[in-house]
Amino acid sequence: QVQLAESGGGSVPAGGSLRLSCAASGYSVGNRCMGWFRQAPGKEREGVAKIDGDGGTSYADSVKGRFTISKDNAKNTLYLQMNSLKPEDTAMYYCAARILYGETCPRAINYPYWGQGTQVTVSS
Repeated sequence: QVQLAESGGGSVPAGGSLRLSCAASGYSVGNRCMGWFRQAPGKEREGVAKIDGDGGTSYADSVKGRFTISKDNAKNTLYLQMNSLKPEDTAMYYCAARILYGETCPRAINYPYWGQGTQVTVSS
């Protein structure tokens, strides 16, 4: 049974930093597409950052230069380092994963596995 468990969320002032973690069990993070998504109240879920099966990364324009997605295969964990946080980054953050090895992450939010989310709140 695949489980993705996010942690690391919290409340920070604008300009602060957080590192989110997504620990996987029943699933190997290596060489697979995984992503971070967020959803603010009253808004649709949006993609924040993705890491392809070959390690390539992509980011939403709103977070480029501030957020970094990475994996630690030995710890079987996905990370999202978030710097220079802004109030508009406030949302529930989710990690998600796809099944195939070596896959390029799709543009659509089409992931079979999701975590429960971790809340990020940035105050002005």
